[in-house]
Amino acid sequence: MKAAVIGLGVEGRKAVKSLRKRGYKVYATDINTNLNLEGLEDVEVDLGFHDMEKIKACDIVTLSPSLYNTPLKEEIEDKLICNIIGDYKDTYTIGVTGTNGKTTTALMITKILEKWGKKVLVGGNAGGGFQGYTELILQATEKKYDIIVVEICDMTLDFADQCFNLDLVILTNIGRDHMNHHKTIKNYKESLRRFLKDKRALLNREDPLSLQLKTPKSILYGPYDGQIRLFGEFNKLNAGAAAKATQLLGTPKSIIDSVLGEFEAPRGRIQTYKFNKANIIIGKIDNPSAMKTILQETLFDIIFLGTPRRNENWRFETLQEIGKKPPRILVLFPGLEDTTDIALKCAKELPSKVLIVKDTDELIKLLEDFSREYNRILIGGNGQEKIIKIQENIEKMVGQ
Repeated sequence: MKAAVIGLGVEGRKAVKSLRKRGYKVYATDINTNLNLEGLEDVEVDLGFHDMEKIKACDIVTLSPSLYNTPLKEEIEDKLICNIIGDYKDTYTIGVTGTNGKTTTALMITKILEKWGKKVLVGGNAGGGFQGYTELILQATEKKYDIIVVEICDMTLDFADQCFNLDLVILTNIGRDHMNHHKTIKNYKESLRRFLKDKRALLNREDPLSLQLKTPKSILYGPYDGQIRLFGEFNKLNAGAAAKATQLLGTPKSIIDSVLGEFEAPRGRIQTYKFNKANIIIGKIDNPSAMKTILQETLFDIIFLGTPRRNENWRFETLQEIGKKPPRILVLFPGLEDTTDIALKCAKELPSKVLIVKDTDELIKLLEDFSREYNRILIGGNGQEKIIKIQENIEKMVGQ
């Protein structure tokens, strides 16, 4: 069997891996000529163009979600994976989208439904830490599931609308992320309006932008009123969404309360630790809206911030949010890329003392020193893999 993968971003690379694992011979292509092909050594790859003859000769095609509203999609419609493999579309499917909180909410829903005795498949957005949409679709056809939970990135709404029959959608919130794709919040809202049209959707009653998308089919949710172990009011909203979604399916309240009361944040998301004098909060806080939400919870003496890619200008706006509630010391470290030079320029108006560290070992040493003197430390920003590595180092230090 032959498969084509068009677009070699995060989703495309995950798709190659998923297809090869199942014995497909893969042809991969991307318009971008400046790509790192590490991990694709045994795959036929064309860069700078799409060889339509090779693509049409394949049995199945996965197309980058960003290309789902282009003429290219129309040329290969009959070969697309979600049209060739369609059985999964009959399974009850919950979509979780929004700017922040998607992964936590999706996993909360999954844990609750599994404790209720349902066979649940969860996955989707590769950027959220899952194995990508292709893996989800393939798994959904290999076994029978009662419910599918899909994390849907805000850049893949058109794709998800066409590739899944969504019985219920949760919109966690609307904020400033992926602005290279949306350009403006108004554009993002319009994409969501199209996506939510005629769908049963749960909207966050505490998010004014989400409420602007309310329709007769909308259901509002608020913060969960039970006990949770997670940090922050924002996580009570994530729990509130999960509770409402599973309640609509008939899940007993006792099961919902039991799971949410014990739920622990996944790797890379907000975790809290006590080390020496310091309360340390660490997690993926990779856009201005996420930082604003965290800083509404408490003030911090120290903030460690992982930097974004050079072309992601809107992510540097995170420093503007920090400037509204500045720490005593701001420590910049390379996140997705070493753009500490740009971040340093953006931070020049802050009253904080600004330091730069270049690697995780240096960061951990500084964290150990600060934890003896300061009470509240935040570690966030971009670079999920580095955030996870730092979390693992902290757990070694505190003996977890």
